[in-house]
Amino acid sequence: MVPRMNLLVAAGALLLIVWLLWDAFETILLTRRVPARLRISRFVLSWLWAVWSAVARTITERGRRETFLSFYALLSILGLLIIWAIGLIVAFGALHWADGSQLAGMIGTAGGVGTTGFGADLYMSGTTFFTLGLGDLHPMTPASRLITVVEAGTGFGFLALVIAYVPVLYQSFARREARITMLDEWGGSPPTAAVMLRRCFESRDPNVITPLLKDWEAASAEILESHLSYPILCFFRSQHDNQSWLASLVAILDVSALVIVGVEGIDPFQARLTFAIGRHALVDLSQAFRLKPEPAERLRLSDVELAELRKWLGTAGIRLREGAEADAKLIELRDLYTPYADQLSRVLLMPLPPPLPPPRLRFNWETTQWGKTARDDAH
Repeated sequence: MVPRMNLLVAAGALLLIVWLLWDAFETILLTRRVPARLRISRFVLSWLWAVWSAVARTITERGRRETFLSFYALLSILGLLIIWAIGLIVAFGALHWADGSQLAGMIGTAGGVGTTGFGADLYMSGTTFFTLGLGDLHPMTPASRLITVVEAGTGFGFLALVIAYVPVLYQSFARREARITMLDEWGGSPPTAAVMLRRCFESRDPNVITPLLKDWEAASAEILESHLSYPILCFFRSQHDNQSWLASLVAILDVSALVIVGVEGIDPFQARLTFAIGRHALVDLSQAFRLKPEPAERLRLSDVELAELRKWLGTAGIRLREGAEADAKLIELRDLYTPYADQLSRVLLMPLPPPLPPPRLRFNWETTQWGKTARDDAH
């Protein structure tokens, strides 16, 4: 008769195996937002980010801080995979122990038979999970053989998932970063709506901004799909420390809001479409992190800031629709996305774009690693 303690250990081990495999399935394969409940991956990633971001906040120099933050995503993925693997090895080892450690081999005995003990069970589980096939231990009973076969299949499938998981992440990251890098030529770094509008008015046809907004309509949809399926992508930092996917998306929403309110010479139709999907992405991602939006009143542009924005655009020949109705419409549109963007900015440590460009704005394509501009190098 199997001891009661062994039955409890076996039940606990089976529960742990199912829990770990389901968590891995939801994290790697389930291409939809997972409901918030008790999950190993959510606990590991949130705990690690709390520690990592707390250390990052103590780093004052932006470049060093961004470099430090860029390690989080990769280390968290590796850490999560290690925790899954260790948990499965321990659980299958516990199943062997609950079965009475029915193993034989060359460990622990002079004759090479009757190997027992939880240490041997863990060793057997580890070599089986990673499909090493050393052969120094082998199961002796039908139950222990079944456990070994199931674990070998689980380990093989787990390693296959890991191999497939990482390239999917980097493909999504590469597509996102290509658009962010190209946005530098339009809006600078950090990107701002004011610079993007000035760029389009340098052309004979201000509607050259329409293809950009159309491209970011597709980019916003891709960010929404990929970052909800794989939330770890939200933490991947951009190549340059003055860029981020969040700042770029908010800058595009700022441009769309201004065009919807009214910019002379630009058709607002595409801006409405881009605004809708961009706002959808911000809201859904904010909800995925279970963030409560900040009261919109605290984030609105002041009358002085709005007047400065109109004046700056006016000097570039850009005419915005004026009047109390236009100002109220702009406030209404910004209230739809700034509360969610602000909370994501606080959690991810990604600054939002300012209303106007910095006094000495340099496009990334103009600079070199020595801090000079392309114009300086030409002299």
